Amino acid sequence: MPYIKFMPNIANVKKVLLLGSGALKIGEAGEFDYSGSQAIEALREEGIEVVLVNPNIATNQTSKQSGVKVYFQPVLPEFVERIIEQEKPDAIMLAWGGQTALNCGSELYHAGVLKKYNVKVLGTSVDTIDKTEDRKVFNEELSKIGVYFPQSRACENAEEAREALKEIKLPCLVRAAFTLGGGGSGFAYTEEEFEVLIKNAFAYSPQILVEESLKGWKEVEYEVVRDRKDNCITVCNMENFDPLGIHTGESIVIAPSQTLSNEEYQMLRSVATKTIRHLGVVGECNIQYALDPHSQRYRVIEVNARLSRSSALASKATGYPLAYVAAKLALGYTLDELTNTITGCTSTLFEPSLDYVALKIPRWDLNKFRKVSQVISSEMKSVGEIMALGRTFEEVLQKGLRMLQTGAQGVSHHPYMFDDVRVSLAHPTPLRVFAIYQAFQENLSVDEIADITKIDKWFLEKIERIYKTEKKLKNISLEDKDVSGQDLSSTLLEAKKEGFSDNVIAKLWDTTEQDIRVMRKGMGIIPVSKKIDTLAGEFPARTNYLYMTYHGVENEG
Repeated sequence: MPYIKFMPNIANVKKVLLLGSGALKIGEAGEFDYSGSQAIEALREEGIEVVLVNPNIATNQTSKQSGVKVYFQPVLPEFVERIIEQEKPDAIMLAWGGQTALNCGSELYHAGVLKKYNVKVLGTSVDTIDKTEDRKVFNEELSKIGVYFPQSRACENAEEAREALKEIKLPCLVRAAFTLGGGGSGFAYTEEEFEVLIKNAFAYSPQILVEESLKGWKEVEYEVVRDRKDNCITVCNMENFDPLGIHTGESIVIAPSQTLSNEEYQMLRSVATKTIRHLGVVGECNIQYALDPHSQRYRVIEVNARLSRSSALASKATGYPLAYVAAKLALGYTLDELTNTITGCTSTLFEPSLDYVALKIPRWDLNKFRKVSQVISSEMKSVGEIMALGRTFEEVLQKGLRMLQTGAQGVSHHPYMFDDVRVSLAHPTPLRVFAIYQAFQENLSVDEIADITKIDKWFLEKIERIYKTEKKLKNISLEDKDVSGQDLSSTLLEAKKEGFSDNVIAKLWDTTEQDIRVMRKGMGIIPVSKKIDTLAGEFPARTNYLYMTYHGVENEG
């Protein structure tokens, strides 16, 4: 059995209205289709009729499924109210369709529509959602439990914003409240830039936030799950490759975090569970931090009281079905009553443990848009993302860059050149990771690159290691009789473990990809497939999550 069956705590729930992800667009994409599809599966297992509102026909959740009625209508209050009137659902689920669904559900609640038709909100209450969405209220709640947050002022008009600037000072961050993908946000360094930003932000939202700038701090987030009995766990924590100032959706993200000390990790984990319990989230959410790289000072940037794009990454990276579990918790189950459907044997109350890393890399197509700056910042411009799995950062970085299908064979072989590498390092763009590699080729040190980019030295040292391995490969000639077979084998194994493709190695050794493949197979250097969070010899009850890594035969076992 994938989970222990019992009667849900919430009585008389036979039909549920699920708000889907809405239109596919930049900043709001397929990750919400994933979470919504998982919710549908969880509800159907309970024999609950599902009514889905989602105009996006190119999604899995709008595919024909028994027990699911789909309305291809905008996820907007005026449309959803008419559907509620016609379908008369017992309950509504808001947290599985991104910010669009959350905003729509909140408006329906405050307009009295849900009360009028006696529709219950499953999972996190609208009261809790309001506490996380309204920055002023959110900061007040954090103050009650002694949790630190950025110096911030919520403003309803331009005059209030100008008054806030007198207190917070330049540089500052201007953000539009209640938006997804960082829409309407940006950093202001002058009063002229500030005026432009507040005008833009008010075009997105009736409330804007003027906040202290924490540029250069690390950005870390935790995925947290809590049930109605106050059981609370952190499923996964992630760290941005780029420092704060770049939207999470625009940054390379690694899970689990690599540069935090155990003390820092445990401190942020404790803050996460304390905050989520205080707010009263039921289901899944994520909490985002800024962490000073030179001390243990932190700031809670925000809490998303819903499934987010990071939830999809965390689910696939850890083998913990976050959206599915969150839907079960919304029905009244508790974490100790559910079994992880991926492992088929462990309780959902157990936190996953990773002996590998997962890396998310965004994909941009900025050249398709006219008059769009190539610089990436606090507002999302990416149109998709990939995830790479492996044993080391070097391996997943190289594999991930190949998967983007932008012409790069890895961090070392790509079609990009930078005339002034220091300028390219100073201004974050989709190509900055390649500029970092070129900087090593031009003999810049890790310290110099870190000073310009504010990227943690740990990440830069890993990229430098790839550069050193490439130099080692270049110095080997297959016709050089001084190179012993053992030296050749160990170097080739090292390169494969660091994510070098056969094609790249062939170019470095002036031979063919097929020759490299035959050579390494003869040396016993072959890829090995691994299952995520599954006991040896057992098959998961649901999706197989697999990744491949390279080992020499002599290292196996």
